[in-house]
Amino acid sequence: MCGYFVPRVLQIAAFGRHRMTFTRPIVITGFMGCGKTEVARSLAKRLNLQMTDLDELIAQIEGRTAAQLIREEGEHSFRAIETKTLRSLLDGKTAGVIALGGGAWIEAANRALLERADGLSVWLDTPFEVCWNRIAASKEDRPLGRTEEQTRELYLKRLPVYELARIRVQTSGSDDPDKLASLITSDLNRLNFW
Repeated sequence: MCGYFVPRVLQIAAFGRHRMTFTRPIVITGFMGCGKTEVARSLAKRLNLQMTDLDELIAQIEGRTAAQLIREEGEHSFRAIETKTLRSLLDGKTAGVIALGGGAWIEAANRALLERADGLSVWLDTPFEVCWNRIAASKEDRPLGRTEEQTRELYLKRLPVYELARIRVQTSGSDDPDKLASLITSDLNRLNFW
């Protein structure tokens, strides 16, 4: 396991009177500032599953944030760490909801890992203006989103890959995370994901 923390708790999803073992991962993807962590947290609570923020897990393991790793080691090196960490999570065979970093879904290797784990991807399709306003207002260091022009270019470049996600949830930026989690749950039921 290379020193990675992989939870061993049996996860159960509860729906009405039925309780079922749930072993397939769900990843939440989307551009930086779209609200992945909040929605993932709400969805995990709704489904009684573990929630993992991939960037936070990387920071715990590496002792540096994603931004620090990108600045100090370069984006390519960070992406390799990101893939290794995601592989460790998915190989743990523990169901859960994973909030990806904004660039994780862009990597073909990460999409292949999720497919191999028989997981489901959810794209929070949030307008650029909403994402940019959140990025600009945040004190969080975002080395890949320093200027509006640079960030918009990255957003447009990533859109076609985000569209590969199995579920697309359009957000306005003012949507309640619980409401979005409810919409995602409805899509999971519609797709017979269980």
